[in-house]
Amino acid sequence: MNIEHLKEYGTDIAAVTSETVLITDVPSALDLAMSVKYKTSATKLVLDKRIFCEDFFLLSTGIAGEILQKFINYHIKAAIYGDYSRYTSKPLKDFIYESNNGKDFFFVSTKEEAAEKLSGIA
Repeated sequence: MNIEHLKEYGTDIAAVTSETVLITDVPSALDLAMSVKYKTSATKLVLDKRIFCEDFFLLSTGIAGEILQKFINYHIKAAIYGDYSRYTSKPLKDFIYESNNGKDFFFVSTKEEAAEKLSGIA
Protein backbone atom coordinates (compact mmCIF):
# COMPACT_ATOMS: atom_id res chain seq x y z
CA MET A 1 0.00 0.00 0.00
CA ASN A 2 1.28 3.43 -0.96
CA ILE A 3 0.04 6.53 0.85
CA GLU A 4 0.68 9.96 -0.62
CA HIS A 5 -0.12 13.03 1.48
CA LEU A 6 -1.63 15.65 -0.85
CA LYS A 7 -0.97 19.08 0.63
CA GLU A 8 -1.52 21.30 -2.39
CA TYR A 9 -5.30 21.32 -2.01
CA GLY A 10 -5.43 23.29 1.24
CA THR A 11 -6.71 20.41 3.35
CA ASP A 12 -5.34 17.10 4.63
CA ILE A 13 -5.95 14.53 1.90
CA ALA A 14 -4.30 11.14 1.62
CA ALA A 15 -4.15 9.22 -1.66
CA VAL A 16 -4.01 5.43 -1.39
CA THR A 17 -2.82 3.17 -4.19
CA SER A 18 -1.81 -0.46 -4.36
CA GLU A 19 -1.11 -3.14 -6.90
CA THR A 20 -3.32 -5.52 -4.91
CA VAL A 21 -6.89 -5.44 -3.62
CA LEU A 22 -6.99 -3.95 -0.12
CA ILE A 23 -10.72 -3.57 0.51
CA THR A 24 -12.74 -6.78 0.45
CA ASP A 25 -15.29 -6.08 3.18
CA VAL A 26 -16.30 -3.53 5.81
CA PRO A 27 -13.58 -4.44 8.35
CA SER A 28 -10.81 -4.14 5.74
CA ALA A 29 -12.18 -0.74 4.63
CA LEU A 30 -12.27 0.54 8.22
CA ASP A 31 -8.81 -0.84 8.89
CA LEU A 32 -7.44 0.98 5.84
CA ALA A 33 -9.18 4.25 6.74
CA MET A 34 -8.00 4.18 10.35
CA SER A 35 -4.43 3.21 9.35
CA VAL A 36 -4.28 6.12 6.92
CA LYS A 37 -5.78 8.48 9.48
CA TYR A 38 -3.21 7.36 12.07
CA LYS A 39 -0.28 7.76 9.66
CA THR A 40 -1.32 11.06 8.03
CA SER A 41 -4.11 12.53 10.21
CA ALA A 42 -6.15 12.83 7.00
CA THR A 43 -9.87 12.07 7.09
CA LYS A 44 -10.28 12.71 3.38
CA LEU A 45 -9.17 9.78 1.26
CA VAL A 46 -8.47 9.55 -2.45
CA LEU A 47 -8.74 5.85 -3.29
CA ASP A 48 -7.69 4.05 -6.43
CA LYS A 49 -10.58 1.92 -7.72
CA ARG A 50 -8.20 -1.03 -8.07
CA ILE A 51 -7.90 -1.40 -4.29
CA PHE A 52 -11.56 -2.46 -4.11
CA CYS A 53 -12.77 -6.01 -4.72
CA GLU A 54 -15.21 -6.38 -7.59
CA ASP A 55 -18.02 -7.27 -5.15
CA PHE A 56 -17.94 -3.65 -4.01
CA PHE A 57 -19.37 -2.66 -7.40
CA LEU A 58 -22.16 -5.26 -7.19
CA LEU A 59 -24.67 -3.37 -5.09
CA SER A 60 -26.60 -6.57 -4.31
CA THR A 61 -23.70 -7.63 -2.03
CA GLY A 62 -24.32 -4.59 0.20
CA ILE A 63 -20.60 -3.96 0.65
CA ALA A 64 -20.60 -0.49 -0.93
CA GLY A 65 -23.51 0.76 1.16
CA GLU A 66 -22.06 -0.64 4.39
CA ILE A 67 -18.65 0.88 3.72
CA LEU A 68 -20.18 4.24 2.87
CA GLN A 69 -22.22 4.16 6.09
CA LYS A 70 -19.17 3.28 8.21
CA PHE A 71 -17.10 6.02 6.60
CA ILE A 72 -19.85 8.54 7.36
CA ASN A 73 -20.08 7.29 10.97
CA TYR A 74 -16.31 7.75 11.38
CA HIS A 75 -16.28 11.15 9.60
CA ILE A 76 -14.23 9.86 6.68
CA LYS A 77 -14.81 11.41 3.26
CA ALA A 78 -13.63 9.49 0.23
CA ALA A 79 -13.34 9.81 -3.51
CA ILE A 80 -12.73 6.71 -5.60
CA TYR A 81 -11.07 7.31 -8.94
CA GLY A 82 -10.90 5.04 -11.94
CA ASP A 83 -12.71 3.87 -15.06
CA TYR A 84 -16.36 2.92 -14.47
CA SER A 85 -17.33 2.59 -18.14
CA ARG A 86 -17.45 -1.21 -18.06
CA TYR A 87 -20.21 -1.24 -15.44
CA THR A 88 -23.68 -1.31 -16.96
CA SER A 89 -25.78 -1.84 -13.81
CA LYS A 90 -28.46 0.83 -13.47
CA PRO A 91 -28.47 0.57 -9.65
CA LEU A 92 -24.69 1.15 -9.60
CA LYS A 93 -24.99 4.10 -11.97
CA ASP A 94 -27.73 5.54 -9.74
CA PHE A 95 -25.54 4.96 -6.64
CA ILE A 96 -22.63 6.76 -8.31
CA TYR A 97 -24.89 9.63 -9.39
CA GLU A 98 -26.37 10.05 -5.89
CA SER A 99 -22.94 9.82 -4.25
CA ASN A 100 -21.49 12.44 -6.59
CA ASN A 101 -24.33 14.81 -5.71
CA GLY A 102 -23.61 14.44 -2.01
CA LYS A 103 -20.68 15.74 -0.01
CA ASP A 104 -19.03 12.68 1.51
CA PHE A 105 -18.38 10.03 -1.15
CA PHE A 106 -17.47 10.51 -4.81
CA PHE A 107 -16.73 8.43 -7.90
CA VAL A 108 -14.51 10.26 -10.40
CA SER A 109 -12.10 9.53 -13.25
CA THR A 110 -8.76 10.87 -12.01
CA LYS A 111 -6.80 11.27 -8.80
CA GLU A 112 -6.66 15.04 -9.35
CA GLU A 113 -10.43 15.26 -9.76
CA ALA A 114 -10.86 13.19 -6.57
CA ALA A 115 -8.63 15.56 -4.58
CA GLU A 116 -10.46 18.58 -5.97
CA LYS A 117 -13.84 17.13 -4.98
CA LEU A 118 -12.67 16.44 -1.43
CA SER A 119 -11.08 19.86 -1.06
CA GLY A 120 -14.19 21.64 -2.28
CA ILE A 121 -12.49 23.08 -5.37
CA ALA A 122 -14.68 21.19 -7.84
